[in-house]
Amino acid sequence: MSKGNLTRRGVLKTGAVAGAGLALPTYLSAAGHEGFTNAPTGSTVTLGFNVPQSGPYADEGADELRAYELAVEHLNGEGDGGMLNTFSSKALDGTGILGKKVEYVTGDTQTKSDAARASAKSMIEKDGAVMITGGSSSGVAVAVQALCQEAGVIFMAGLTHSNDTTGKDKRANGFRHFFNSYMSGAALAPVLAANYGTDRKAYHLTADYNWGYTTEEAVKSSTEAMGWETVGTVLTPLTQTDFSSYITPVLQSDADVLVLNHYGGNMVNSLTNAVQFGLRDRIVNGKQFEIVVPLYSRLMAKGAGANVKGIFGSTNWHWSLQDEGSKAFVQSFGTKYGFPPSQAAHTCYVQALLYADAVQRAGSFAPCAVVEALEGFEFDGMGNGPTLYRAEDHQCFKDVLVVKGKENPSSEFDLLEIVEVTPVDQVTYAPDHPQFAGGALGTCNNGA
Repeated sequence: MSKGNLTRRGVLKTGAVAGAGLALPTYLSAAGHEGFTNAPTGSTVTLGFNVPQSGPYADEGADELRAYELAVEHLNGEGDGGMLNTFSSKALDGTGILGKKVEYVTGDTQTKSDAARASAKSMIEKDGAVMITGGSSSGVAVAVQALCQEAGVIFMAGLTHSNDTTGKDKRANGFRHFFNSYMSGAALAPVLAANYGTDRKAYHLTADYNWGYTTEEAVKSSTEAMGWETVGTVLTPLTQTDFSSYITPVLQSDADVLVLNHYGGNMVNSLTNAVQFGLRDRIVNGKQFEIVVPLYSRLMAKGAGANVKGIFGSTNWHWSLQDEGSKAFVQSFGTKYGFPPSQAAHTCYVQALLYADAVQRAGSFAPCAVVEALEGFEFDGMGNGPTLYRAEDHQCFKDVLVVKGKENPSSEFDLLEIVEVTPVDQVTYAPDHPQFAGGALGTCNNGA
C-alpha cells in the first residue's frame, strides 16, 4: 500500500503505511496523556482533515478543505467569525478549543477506503490528531469511522449519504451531520408524484458501493409506495467515466424515468451521456421521459452544465438559503474564496464547529466526554434550521431540500433552485427502521 502525504501548516509530512489494525505507538500511552488517545498537553490541538484530493470526488474534497481552513480561522479568532455568531450554542469564543490553538493536518482519501484508512491512521499515529473528519464517499466514511472507533478518536463524518453510516455500520465514536438515502427518498417521492404522476416505470443506474445500494433501495421503496414500477437496476463501477454502454439498455426497455444513483464526476458523466443519447427528448408510454438525480450538489450541477435544467434531486444545504446562519457562512466563505460554498463545504465547516463546541461544553477532549456532549444535542443557527444529533444512532435530523436545475441560471453558481423545504418530521424514521437494520452503536472508546 502506498504512503499517504499529509500537510501540516504548510510542512510536508509522510504518513505511515496502513495495516489491518491500528497499533498505537508508545508515545500515545495513557500514562503521559490523561488516559485517552492523543490528549493535547501543549498550547495547540491537532485535527485531521481527510478529504478526496484526487479521484472522482476531488471537486468536493477541494471545497471541503476550504471550509475546514475557514473553520480553523474562526475557531482561532480570525476572520469575521462566520457561524460562531449565529450558532445557538455560545460555548466557543474564538480562543481555539479549551484555550488551545487549532492546528491541522490533511490527507488524500483518493475516494478509496484503503487510502483513506492509511491517511487517517497516519494522522492519528504520527501527527497526534485527536479528531478525524472529512470524506465524500460513504465507503470511505464507513472504513474511517471503524478505524477511529478502534483508535479511540472521534470521527466527524463529512459528505456521506449511505444509510449504512448511521445504520448497520454506525459506531459510538462517529457522528454524521449530512442527511442520508432514506431522507432523500422520503423528500423526493411526493415531489416526483406531483410533477410526473404515480404511473411511472423507473430504471436505475447505481454506483457499485454502499452509498449506491442504499440510495437505490430508498428511492425504489419511496417511489414504489406511490405507484411507480421499477423495471431495471444496474450497478456501475465507481471508476466508470463513459456510461454509453449502460444507457443503451435503457433505450431498449419500456422505462420512462431514469434514476441516476451517481455522485460527483460519475453523475456528471452519466447525465451527459444520457442527454447525448436523446433520453430527455423521448416520449415513452405516452409520457415525456424524465431523469432524476437523488443526490445533488452545486459542484455536480456546474460540471453537468445545461444538462441539469429541470432535473429534480435532493440536497443537504444550498447557499441561497436566507436564514442567518447560511448567510453568515456564505458571506465568510465568499469573502475568502470569491465564490459561494457547496453543500460539502457547509457540512464540513459545521462538523468542525460542532466537534469544537462539544469539547468546549464537555470541558474535555476525551472522546467519551465528546460523545456525551453530542448525543441528544439540539442546536440551531447552522444553516438547516433546528437540528438534533440523535443519541440512538448519531444521525442529525433536520429539514431536507428538494431542488431542481434552473432553466435560466444567472451565473455559473446559480444552477439549482429550491422547490421544497421538506420538514424534518417527514424524513424522520425509527432507529430500527428496516433500511437501517443490523449493527450496534456500541460504546465509546477513549483509546490509550
